[in-house]
Amino acid sequence: MNKKIVHDALILTAFTLVLGLALGFVYGITKGPIAEADEAAAQAAYQQVFADADSFEAYAAFDKDAAAKLMEENGYNDEITDVQTAKDKSGNDLGYVITVMAKDGSQANITFSVGIANDGTVNGYSITSIAETPGLGDKAKTEDFSDQFKGKQVEDFTVVKSEPAADNEIESISGATITSKAMTNGVNACITYFRNMLEGGAD
Repeated sequence: MNKKIVHDALILTAFTLVLGLALGFVYGITKGPIAEADEAAAQAAYQQVFADADSFEAYAAFDKDAAAKLMEENGYNDEITDVQTAKDKSGNDLGYVITVMAKDGSQANITFSVGIANDGTVNGYSITSIAETPGLGDKAKTEDFSDQFKGKQVEDFTVVKSEPAADNEIESISGATITSKAMTNGVNACITYFRNMLEGGAD
């Protein structure tokens, strides 16, 4: 009986080791392509909100802890995860692409990048991760909703359920008020970061 237990334990151990080595091998092979795909998706998002930019450069002074503190001080639950400087062909700064994780979506976190020109004008946003309800919350990806933010220079945006009467008003997606507010709060978080950390140009 004891021999059988030892035998089975050895087989299980060997199987676990082989499986671990196999998974490690697969991870080693796929790690590079996955990173490349993620970077390509990020670059596409940056370009979507800064079509006239020739390149994007990581903002050297970005500090996640300082960003988190700023969000908390201003009542945001959102997380600023990355900041890129948009540059033209001559290397001049056009503005910034700020990536935010909105944590108050109806289903899960929503990650998107917001383009803000040097003068504070919002170019729009590009979503890189969303799991909102199909046909409702995922309409945040449509131009009908996202275009409401484009070309606006405001202190912050607010969600309304009727036709907007001011530049800072965003009409809610029908049946998806929570998603609408999550997206709007995320954009506002980026505006807050811009005004406190970036306005006037990079250091």
